[in-house]
Amino acid sequence: MLLQQFAKGILFANGKRWKEMRRFCLMTLRNLGMGKSDLESRVQEEAYYLMEELRKTNALPCDPTFVLGCAACNMVCSIIFQNRFDYTHQTLLGFLERFHENSKILSSSWVQIYNSFPALIDYLPGSHRKIFKNFTYTYNYILEKIKEHQESLDINNPRDFIDYFLIKMKQENHSQQLEFTIENLIATASDLFGAGTKTTSTTLRYLLKPPEVTAKIQEEIGHVIGRHRSPCMQDRSRMPYMNAVLHEIQRYIDLIPVNLPHAVTRDIKFRNYVIPKGTNVLISLTSVLRDDKEFPNPETFDPAHFLDDNGNFKKSDYFMVFSAGKRICVGESLARMELFLFLTSILQNFTLKPVVDIKDLDTTPVASGFGHIPPPYKICFVPL
Repeated sequence: MLLQQFAKGILFANGKRWKEMRRFCLMTLRNLGMGKSDLESRVQEEAYYLMEELRKTNALPCDPTFVLGCAACNMVCSIIFQNRFDYTHQTLLGFLERFHENSKILSSSWVQIYNSFPALIDYLPGSHRKIFKNFTYTYNYILEKIKEHQESLDINNPRDFIDYFLIKMKQENHSQQLEFTIENLIATASDLFGAGTKTTSTTLRYLLKPPEVTAKIQEEIGHVIGRHRSPCMQDRSRMPYMNAVLHEIQRYIDLIPVNLPHAVTRDIKFRNYVIPKGTNVLISLTSVLRDDKEFPNPETFDPAHFLDDNGNFKKSDYFMVFSAGKRICVGESLARMELFLFLTSILQNFTLKPVVDIKDLDTTPVASGFGHIPPPYKICFVPL
């Protein structure tokens, strides 16, 4: 498969390498504040910059894809490099343009053909070569950052993800451990960028469906938070409708329909079929997220899927948008924090006005493969 060309890092690695990288990522992200108040304050700060950028649109129609992507990407930058970028910075926009392009290519018909007939990759032209070019751009930028960190590294005072990885490399320098290398650092950092940028910004695009939903959210925001205090994560438990909407958006858009590739670690019998050890397995998350027994009318956007009869938030074991099991997304808690604080801040400060009649707003994916790619659209952010 084409994705196997990128077998380093955490997303597409397996075996010992994956175990080491995942364990390190979880530990380091916790050390850098994931799940703690200091990371929450950074998300709140980024939400402030996002609101300022949206005000600059002057309520005129705009495609929010990149401005929302900038907010999510800056959070990853703060974790990996300990710095953020202005929303007009060419480095930040360069990252986003390449992530956006790669997402479209990975969900194209060309890549699905290459996944079925991988021997064609070396002989036929195609968009997969653009993927390699875009990865090279990210690779070179991260490599330059690593060199800067190596020159200023203080092993007693790690600043960010790169520092923690470089310290781990020094600790493992005299052992047989070969996983903590510059190549794996670049691959892991790239994985965090790709996973932490596109998913959050794509989820936030579905702010217009339908208008009565946003009106009800704003009523809840007014009751719980008001107009003059920034949202915080403690508010979420008192905002069941907002929580339900966020879950329903993620369920409805079904962003990664077949999950990431898995492999069978031993021969196993499943429903009268024998799956040999080493077989690649693609898991249909769509079949879970659109299960009509768990979610009545699964093709309809309805926050009631996550609300009980009393209007309280209702968890569901079928909510697997971050995958499940041992390979569940390492940045799940950060993504949940971003989604809640960014979306709540937007609806606290703006009314969302579509540029077409709401019944003509089509959210059908323009491509479906590795991911569901939503169509471009424009929206007006009207200050309250």
